[in-house]
Amino acid sequence: MTTTSEAVRTWANWTEPEWVDVDGVRVGYRRKGSGPVLLYLHGAGLTRQWLPLYEELARSFDVVVPEHPGFGDTALPSHIRTFDDLVLHYDALVRDLGLDGEIHLVGHSMGGWLAADLAVTYPTRFATLTLMAPMGLRAPHSTPADPFRWSPEQADHHVFSGVAEKYLDFLVQEGGVEDYIHEYGESIPFARLTWNPRYDVRLEHRLARVQAPTRVIHFADDNFIPRELSARYAELVPGAGLVVLDGAGGEPASHVSIVQQPAAIAALIAEHAASPGR
Repeated sequence: MTTTSEAVRTWANWTEPEWVDVDGVRVGYRRKGSGPVLLYLHGAGLTRQWLPLYEELARSFDVVVPEHPGFGDTALPSHIRTFDDLVLHYDALVRDLGLDGEIHLVGHSMGGWLAADLAVTYPTRFATLTLMAPMGLRAPHSTPADPFRWSPEQADHHVFSGVAEKYLDFLVQEGGVEDYIHEYGESIPFARLTWNPRYDVRLEHRLARVQAPTRVIHFADDNFIPRELSARYAELVPGAGLVVLDGAGGEPASHVSIVQQPAAIAALIAEHAASPGR
């Protein structure tokens, strides 16, 4: 949902997107850097901006960050209703952007679920796979958080593990009601994809198909994704390793540690890409 003209956007971390038509869907994406391609699949927020994490990754990679259908400035078409639809959408996007050769695939949260589905469906396409606090599996021994019961203020508090006020540059764009409208717009595809069920029971079996060397990164103080869920991914993906990132600088390692510790996370991703198997 676009709520303002790109020409007058002045908020922190805003950069002009590029555009590509993917099977009739006009997709906004941002791209920077050189080296092997890194395709980054974002979670259910922090869109319409170039994050410091992307800048750190662009030191080592040709970083491509598309906005999912219904997120950022990419429209939500009626035919995107499931993760299977998103997998086909991203297969077409890779084709239309000409992302040939090795691709390092990285996904955060909902984007981690999607990245896992892509690696299952196309097991030989990706050079490495990095899943950060991924959704998509059951965690039967943990009490799951329910983001659909949170107000916007509660969501910020929970996903930042209580330190959201330090990161308003990432949360406030146009301000006031316009930001609420945008967040509501993004909640529609998020609900369409994850409302019921909140996981995919098929993944527990399908993850055995993944051939890309895989690293799962869990954030130690994540109030959304329990450690059990990240550990389950690491258990089910053949040869996967689990890394737990602790907090730093007196702050917890929240679900969005991607904005708290961009250099440390970029280093973990680059290390995995350089020595996949470690």
